[in-house]
Amino acid sequence: MLDTQMQTQLQTYLQNLRTPIRLIASLDDSAKSTELRELLQQIASLSDKVSFDASGTDARTPSFVIAKQGETRGVRFAAIPLGHEFTSLVLALLWTGGHPPKVEPQVIEQIQALDAEMNFEVYMSLSCHNCPDVVQAAALMAIYNPKIHTTVIDGGMYQAEVDTRQVMAVPMVFMNDALFGSGRMTLEEIVGKLDSNSDAREAAKLNEKEPFDVLIVGGGPAGAAAAVYAARKGIRVGVAAERFGGQVNDTMAIENYISVLETDGPKMAAAMEAQVRHYEVDIMNLQRADKVVPAATPGGLTQVHMANGGVLRARSVILSTGARWRNVNVPGEAQYKNKGVAYCPHCDGPLFKGKRVAVIGGGNSGVEAAIDLAGLVEHVSLVEFADALKADAVLVNKLKSLPNVSIHVNAQTTEITGDGQKVNGLTYKDRASEALHHIELAGVFVQIGLVPNTEFLKGTLELSKFGEIVVDAKCHTSLPGVFAAGDVTTVPYKQIVIAAGEGSKAALSAFDYLIRQPVAVSTPAATLA
Repeated sequence: MLDTQMQTQLQTYLQNLRTPIRLIASLDDSAKSTELRELLQQIASLSDKVSFDASGTDARTPSFVIAKQGETRGVRFAAIPLGHEFTSLVLALLWTGGHPPKVEPQVIEQIQALDAEMNFEVYMSLSCHNCPDVVQAAALMAIYNPKIHTTVIDGGMYQAEVDTRQVMAVPMVFMNDALFGSGRMTLEEIVGKLDSNSDAREAAKLNEKEPFDVLIVGGGPAGAAAAVYAARKGIRVGVAAERFGGQVNDTMAIENYISVLETDGPKMAAAMEAQVRHYEVDIMNLQRADKVVPAATPGGLTQVHMANGGVLRARSVILSTGARWRNVNVPGEAQYKNKGVAYCPHCDGPLFKGKRVAVIGGGNSGVEAAIDLAGLVEHVSLVEFADALKADAVLVNKLKSLPNVSIHVNAQTTEITGDGQKVNGLTYKDRASEALHHIELAGVFVQIGLVPNTEFLKGTLELSKFGEIVVDAKCHTSLPGVFAAGDVTTVPYKQIVIAAGEGSKAALSAFDYLIRQPVAVSTPAATLA
């Protein structure tokens, strides 16, 4: 199961175990059970602190529990956790064996203070790059709180269970048999959802913070670059972000960032955050901006009100809130979101193995999605509004070569249909003949671009007709002391490298603005002299 290099790496990691652990397997005579047995025996052979036995009696077979010595409870994997989940497996081994996680102490305290019996079931797929964060969060909670039980389930391995529970998007989390959440969630988000007092505590912390010289709202490539450039000036910098990395976290392969031959989104997001932290920037995660109140006087403090009630103040602000997936906005889309309507083919594609699906969108993202899905599903119908596909020629040629793909151009999606529980089809109108056509299918993947996250700014500063923040060549907005960068702005070509460059420009412009303002007496933290 594990090649020599992986065994050597894992053996090195297992040296960090402080106490013995057990791998308790529930197996049958299936091929998957044989694979799992081999994997667990390999792991046990790499450390004298790891033992294996096949005495488990769980109803899900194959599965296994990682338990402390002398115990039978722990994190359960109804999966063979390789691929994207191998890291989750390694961390669960280490944490169960006493190796401390890289988590803030107050978060651990919050987990330990949760005083209710909770049974989490996390459905994932091994190809999902968003799933590990959720898997690792649920595993950590089970390890640190005996009232929390976590089972991680590979949807591809337990297809019948996935169909019964109508899991059509991963990660999907059930708590005590009720849907808890779906999509990417961080540990802090999950704990905050369980801890009803977390918003008030977080708001109080924000209110107590001294004013920043530069406050960056948004933690994607633009925000990260702005933070680094601003912090290198020796001034007080803060970043308030819903999740550091932004849309980069949802990008599977990145092959066009100069000097980086190939990487993936989560790795790049982690690297960006590490670099920003290196400069001791105050990173405030899980923060959604709700309102911007301009400074009352030139050179005064701009206020950024957060959704949790907290207020941050700054002498200058850089808005880099990015964009999100654009919706088709047709009947059925909202009703069947995560019930057949999906936005991430890498994450959710394996759940539709052997089924018929559609992709809406003929740009690079849509065509790439259709190509990826064609290797998993029975058939892909690509639906494009324009009279020709807009993707690069090499991608279009590849798509046309696939035998299980049909292409519908000049086609306007009018409805996503379902049976009340899940998607069962898509209706489109031929824009030339006005004829309506219906395609029977199990899933619809929407890939039609992005919409800027600027709803909280309407009426505050100038926006384009598309909702983008209007900026000049130096990232100035219509408000003095407020700058903007990245996909949220009118700058064309929404690319990671462009966003990073614009973030750097915004930071330099903010610094230039600051040095031309008198140093306010109320901001002793400023070090511009």
